[in-house]
Amino acid sequence: MSVGTLASAQELGTLQQHSLYVIADQISAERIEKDINTLVGFGTRHTLSETESDTRGIGAARRWIKAEFEAISEKCGGCLEVYYQSATISDESRIPDPVDVVSVIAIQRGSTDPNRYVIMSGDIDSRVSDVMDSTSDSPGANDNASGLAGTIEAARVLSQYSFNGTIVYAALAGEEQGLFGGKIMAEQAQEDGWRIKAVLNNDMIGNIEGVNGIINNTTARIFAEGTRVTETPEEARYRRFTGGEVDSPSRNLARYIDKIADQYIENLDTMVIYRLDRFRRGGHHRPFNDLGYPGIRIMETNENYNRQHQDLRVENGITYGDTIDGVNFDYAAKLTSLNAVSLASMAWAPNPPVDVKIEGAVQPSTTLKWQALDETQNPQLLGYKIYWRHTDAPQWEFSRFVGNVTQATLDNVVIDNYFFGVASVNKDGLESPVVFPGPAGSFEE
Repeated sequence: MSVGTLASAQELGTLQQHSLYVIADQISAERIEKDINTLVGFGTRHTLSETESDTRGIGAARRWIKAEFEAISEKCGGCLEVYYQSATISDESRIPDPVDVVSVIAIQRGSTDPNRYVIMSGDIDSRVSDVMDSTSDSPGANDNASGLAGTIEAARVLSQYSFNGTIVYAALAGEEQGLFGGKIMAEQAQEDGWRIKAVLNNDMIGNIEGVNGIINNTTARIFAEGTRVTETPEEARYRRFTGGEVDSPSRNLARYIDKIADQYIENLDTMVIYRLDRFRRGGHHRPFNDLGYPGIRIMETNENYNRQHQDLRVENGITYGDTIDGVNFDYAAKLTSLNAVSLASMAWAPNPPVDVKIEGAVQPSTTLKWQALDETQNPQLLGYKIYWRHTDAPQWEFSRFVGNVTQATLDNVVIDNYFFGVASVNKDGLESPVVFPGPAGSFEE
């Protein structure tokens, strides 16, 4: 089938696109500041800290988080399913005695495709210099009350809307002791058959003053790993001859969010970084990546190591510690807006295309094929859009809307010279992330 052209935004309708701008504006820096203050007020949120007190320790913190999600749910007529998710962890280097690692999960069910999930997460726990010190004051204002407050704020705003797919807001515990909250959630999701299409891990989204002296509130980083760690030897052999090293679902999720930032978030330039996380470091998206799910980390560009994992002190005129005066609330709101708009866009969009294949070796044209999406799950589907780019280009450069079909040919576009992908498009013009052909790019686990 010959390709057509994408209808104008006016022809497609712009109600949901307009709503994305509204969602970005609804995120409140004042509410985020209030929530960070509350979390800091628990003194320490160390995984091994007090659980019985109503005012101090991780037990008090998680009860407050659950109550906050429940209050949000009450305002939307019970639209959130709120629960604790836990497991007892023992015999670990950072958990010498058995401890219950307890996360708080809030689920906003989709109306037509409830088993398709996009997830936003932030971490509950905090720490000081000694990762085993569970009693000293550990405010954890930026690391990671900022990401957790952003997750709660996103729930406040997005719970006012209804989506086709399901959105999950996750307050994950045990990050500093070994990413345990993420491991527990990812393994349970796999056991329950969740079709996870995106995990947006927010870990430190409030600092604008880097230890390198740079002050910048206009950029953010998106970390995204390349080839799936679950790739089989057979899939690796196929990828060697077809490409896909930089087109994992996590990388194309990152490109999607980068595009969202350009279109909907004022004065924010995101850097897509081709790495799982910062050099030899980790975060709560990794347990999901470990099981093959698309997941990325969103965070500030310029870190201040004097404010990370530090005892509260002053040495040689330098103030150490992760205190609230190191958080820029407008910046945290900006990155929260990026999350909220990305989640809404993906949850309104149809499922990413399935079983995308490509043909065109020794031919003057390139053909892409895919399976038709389930009409019951995706009643909002308008059709599909083909993307392509030069192999050294970081972002998709060219595109054509091809209608509600299951294959299309790009005439005189030689397969050897470009990378290709396919996105699904809804009737308001919102798109899924782009899916690279073959197992390397599939959003199906």
